[in-house]
Amino acid sequence: MFKNNLKIAWRSLKKQPFLTFLNTFGLAIGMAGGLLLGLYIHDELSHDTMFADSERIYRLNADMKFGGKEEALAEVSAPMAQAVLNDIPEVELTTRFRGIGSTFVRTQEALSNVREASSTYADSTFFKMLGVELLYGDERTALTEPNTLVMTRTAAEKHFPIDQAIGKTLVLNDNEVFTVTGVMEDLPNNSFLNDRSLFLSMAGYEDAQLAEWGSHNYYTLIKMTPGAKAEDIHEQLQEMVGKYVIPYAQTFFPGITEQQFIDSGNYMRYSTIPMEDIHLYSRRSPEFSAVSDIKNVYILGAIALILLVLASVNFMNLSTAHSLKRAKEVGIRKTLGSQRKSLIGQFLTESALIALGSLVVAVIIASAVLPLYNDLSGKDLSLPISNPLFWSILLLAALALGFLSGSYPALFMSRFVAAKVLKGQGDQSVGGGRVRNVLVILQFSISVFLIMGTLTVFQQLRFIQGKDLGYAKNQVLIVQGVNALEGKRQAFKDAVSQLSQVNTATLSSFLPTPSARSSGTFLRAEDQSMEKALNMQQWRVDEDYLSTIGLDMVAGRNFDIEHFATDSSAILLNEKAVAVLGKSIEEVIGSQFVDDFDNGSIGTVIGVVKDFHFESLRDEVSALGLFYGSDFAGNLAIKLHGGDVSRTLSEIEGIWNDMAPAQPFEHYFMDDSFNTSYDAEQRLGQIFMIFTVLSIIIACLGLLGLAAFNAQKRVKEIGVRKVLGAGVGQIVYRLSMDFLRLVGLSVIIALPLGWYAMDRWLQDFSYRIDIPWWIFALSALMAVGVALLTVSYQSIKAAVANPVKSLRTE
Repeated sequence: MFKNNLKIAWRSLKKQPFLTFLNTFGLAIGMAGGLLLGLYIHDELSHDTMFADSERIYRLNADMKFGGKEEALAEVSAPMAQAVLNDIPEVELTTRFRGIGSTFVRTQEALSNVREASSTYADSTFFKMLGVELLYGDERTALTEPNTLVMTRTAAEKHFPIDQAIGKTLVLNDNEVFTVTGVMEDLPNNSFLNDRSLFLSMAGYEDAQLAEWGSHNYYTLIKMTPGAKAEDIHEQLQEMVGKYVIPYAQTFFPGITEQQFIDSGNYMRYSTIPMEDIHLYSRRSPEFSAVSDIKNVYILGAIALILLVLASVNFMNLSTAHSLKRAKEVGIRKTLGSQRKSLIGQFLTESALIALGSLVVAVIIASAVLPLYNDLSGKDLSLPISNPLFWSILLLAALALGFLSGSYPALFMSRFVAAKVLKGQGDQSVGGGRVRNVLVILQFSISVFLIMGTLTVFQQLRFIQGKDLGYAKNQVLIVQGVNALEGKRQAFKDAVSQLSQVNTATLSSFLPTPSARSSGTFLRAEDQSMEKALNMQQWRVDEDYLSTIGLDMVAGRNFDIEHFATDSSAILLNEKAVAVLGKSIEEVIGSQFVDDFDNGSIGTVIGVVKDFHFESLRDEVSALGLFYGSDFAGNLAIKLHGGDVSRTLSEIEGIWNDMAPAQPFEHYFMDDSFNTSYDAEQRLGQIFMIFTVLSIIIACLGLLGLAAFNAQKRVKEIGVRKVLGAGVGQIVYRLSMDFLRLVGLSVIIALPLGWYAMDRWLQDFSYRIDIPWWIFALSALMAVGVALLTVSYQSIKAAVANPVKSLRTE
């Protein structure tokens, strides 16, 4: 019987090539979209799961409030790892990382450096913790000695054959010599270490050996003993505040107790998060690598499901729209004794065949667009062609989708009454109009929802890019790595400033866009109590910083070291810092602060700058202090007049090559750096747009099928109306209005749901748009316009048909 069904199904599909093409193509689009989104979601959910015992590994977090500032930190203090290992039996192993950004690397014989974008100090337990094996070298001893390092394969190949790397020496930043003790495979893109290429021995890092419980700079992982849970140790973690943090604080605030610390409104809380959850559930600062959001997974998962549902609904509509052509076939088969069960089996076999054909087309489409999709998503995804499980899942999913899609048409057509359809009363015996109307409403409700989501995401991005950030990001060129110039930094700045297209330039590592960050706690000179402390960002800048970055003064004056030698210890505060102090702007000028964590140095406030957004617009502006000094500057920011930027870049590079011939010249523009801060939102918007277009295409195919069915069903009515004098316009209007009512109902359903969903998404931003009325209007108009264009083709085709021919059809 199955073989017979298969043979008849194949003949039936060949007999209706256009319908078969539409059904196959519609399902293939849905499958391809679901496949691509499924690969993305799988990659997101599998972050850091490749490491050994990943389910037992957790990261230590610190939540603190001190000096009027609340912080949710992904890093803890240097001595925390050893203290946890000593005091908590459930902790089996700990390891720490301390990121140091980019480094310049060369062999001792080489004349020029190679820049590694991201390097980190790491404890020697790193390999045992994560189960990482070395290609060359012994992971048990690789980072136990000071001034040793382990490189990834890609980093090592830049300098020597990797099988000859062990024992070779490298010069870092032109002043430190390290010995290569290991080469490891490049880490996967979906790991938190994916961009790290150099791992330096923590044993040689002096800061890591200090008992500095007040500084939080170490990304610390712990591995629990088998069977132990992280929740079991939270109370013991909290006990460390009284055991270690408070005694450390007493060196600065003699006599302070833990209760006094809490009563003053401050707190210090330690917690854990599973390593596997960091990528999707952690929104702390600073994260060791770029993180995402579980909401994006839910959103993309919903879009994948939507595409499959739309494709299934499209199949149902197209199949039922052409059911009249098969009414007599069903009647004859019933007359010859076919049972309804066998008819259902026949039609489900056809839908399964179409689903399998769609799967083949979907895989071809996905393979073809995967490189573009990777560029769009920022991933390195691939189809696991050699994995039998992958094909098993695809095959089962395709068959399930085929049976789901074919179930309604099969039940619908097997219900035909043989006597009626054989007497030419097929149009009376074929119903199901309400179900098809509901399906059309569902399709276009989803499409309107996605259109509204796409418009909202892009409008929020436009708001971000056009918002007055309080600084000028356009025409600002950033030259990186100027710390490699050593004593020539100021000379490089002076030479660049002489160029005709350069307005001004400033030396600093601290920029409003993603860059180095540093914070500190300062005590008021007049009241050095803990309750009056101020915690704020601490940026070292020179006298040209404000003019180059475009910051506005509210009160006081800028740095002027030439006329005021005391400005070497001067401070500029932002408005937020003044608000935290509880003083007026006039009162704060002349105030003095003691940095008790820096040998009691004293700084005097000489001015107040207007607040500017140096954090993401997801966050409120926090307190900031600008301190004079650029001795450790890593960047030169250059404000350009405009004109021939390429020529100016060439001139700056020439100056660089004269002063630092061994160092690579690297640069970027500040507005580009700003835009990268919102890569996740931009990618989400682009993905929304692409899959919204796909959903509209699928919905239109379904509507096209329903319009064809309706026109076919009303062919005699149209003929009669034309004979009685109805014009083409009147007939098109009557045929189209039935569908436009359905689309209008879709709009009414979708707009409130779209507003609710996008309002929830916007809540992640401290600075956000209110969804404007025109987004609702444009979403509705686009849906109605697309529907009208789709229906018009079938309506006009039916309206211009010869009425004599249509009245003779039966």
